[in-house]
Amino acid sequence: MALLEVKNLNLGFQSENKFFQALYDISFTIEQGKMLALVGESGCGKTMSATSIMQLIPKTARITSGEIFFNGENLLAKNQQEMQKIRGAKIALIPQDPMTSLNPLYTIGNQLLEIIKIHQNISGEAAEKKAIEALEMVQIPNAKSRLKNYPHEFSGGMKQRAIIAMALACNAELLIADEPTTALDVTIQAQIMTLLNDIKNNQNTAILLITHDLALVKENADTIAVMYAGRIVEQAPSEEFFKNPVHPYSKALLNSLPSNKSTKLSTIKGQPPAITQKLDGCKFHPRCEYCMNICRNTVPQLKNINESHKTACHLLEQGFYGKNN
Repeated sequence: MALLEVKNLNLGFQSENKFFQALYDISFTIEQGKMLALVGESGCGKTMSATSIMQLIPKTARITSGEIFFNGENLLAKNQQEMQKIRGAKIALIPQDPMTSLNPLYTIGNQLLEIIKIHQNISGEAAEKKAIEALEMVQIPNAKSRLKNYPHEFSGGMKQRAIIAMALACNAELLIADEPTTALDVTIQAQIMTLLNDIKNNQNTAILLITHDLALVKENADTIAVMYAGRIVEQAPSEEFFKNPVHPYSKALLNSLPSNKSTKLSTIKGQPPAITQKLDGCKFHPRCEYCMNICRNTVPQLKNINESHKTACHLLEQGFYGKNN
């Protein structure tokens, strides 16, 4: 049984007298010890999918249908008090900017110990020992003395490690990492990804990685789900995805990556549609070089190419898959 299973999740936003759909039938699963990467351009619904899992969506947002199972329990059936016991303890969020989660007025130790006391129900020397162990697990040197430091005394990479330590201290079974390396330089990005990969393998922790950086996930993610305009348009094991991308959007994203073969970068024309923009058919069709008449009128459904590879594209439905692929 999968640790996390999101089934046909639909969500939208209420704006005055109008309701705008933002997520369409989002479905994916993550098993223990595995990493799923949700990738796509900004605004495609990656973060909203993740915050729905933790029931941290904005007040104007509403989940209209779907189910989110964690350890066999439907999280959408739980109230906020019940979710508070799950957040941090069983499901932990690693935010894009750790400074938004670290209070500058309190030491790293105070913030780490508070979380341990709340979710682990231990205090005193036992809690401090747990805090030190957590910092050591994320490879922060001189962990005991570092508990006395304030966030401004940590580098960007160390702040992110401290956030990860807070998740590890509570033995979270699922980490949701929302663009965890965006504000870091390339060297530190690689270190953070190596750390997440080690946690996945050594602690048997499931990880939902949210990113727009395909190059970052190539060596780490077990499965990749590509999102565009609120829909998953392709999902496949990482190795297969990079060898055999099928959806035109997936191909365009991969073609836009820097290559040793060419000094010229490919781009995707146009912009993703806003959720307020009414667009029939496949939402990628205005930017797609393979656009057919059916693409402008009919939404393609996510269908299997094989047992583990799915895509939502009329090229597959019309029998074009494999031709010039």
